Amino acid sequence: MRAQTQAEPFVHRCRVYYEDTDAGGIVYYVNYLKFMERARTERLRHLGFAQSQLVGENLLFVVHSSEARYHAPARLDDELLVTAELVELNRASLRFHQQVRRAADDALLCDGHFTVACVRTDSLKPRAMPAALRAAFAGSGLSPAGE
Repeated sequence: MRAQTQAEPFVHRCRVYYEDTDAGGIVYYVNYLKFMERARTERLRHLGFAQSQLVGENLLFVVHSSEARYHAPARLDDELLVTAELVELNRASLRFHQQVRRAADDALLCDGHFTVACVRTDSLKPRAMPAALRAAFAGSGLSPAGE
């Protein structure tokens, strides 16, 4: 179920380093996916859950599907604002809409949708999110699907 929220999307700030760019000084396209992954991880941490803690509880989040559109290039030393807006919360998956914007002029550089599945670390089979984690995501401004 797709739900609308009035809450501000989570924003992670990062900087473009030399290692993020190609020979022309432009961010290599796959690195936008890394920036978005970091924003999702930081959103999880902001809710009080560390990836390392979840692994200890036999839980991993894995990207099930991704879609990205590239609008304009980021360059060396640009400061980026990377959002991680939860748009769908299911029993064993999350769907995010994410954007990468340049902080200096708010230009949209890349946006995409990502479905992240909750799986067991030992078998990589789907599992339900723990109630506390699901409640934390639901409390961040989005109603769980089906409720």
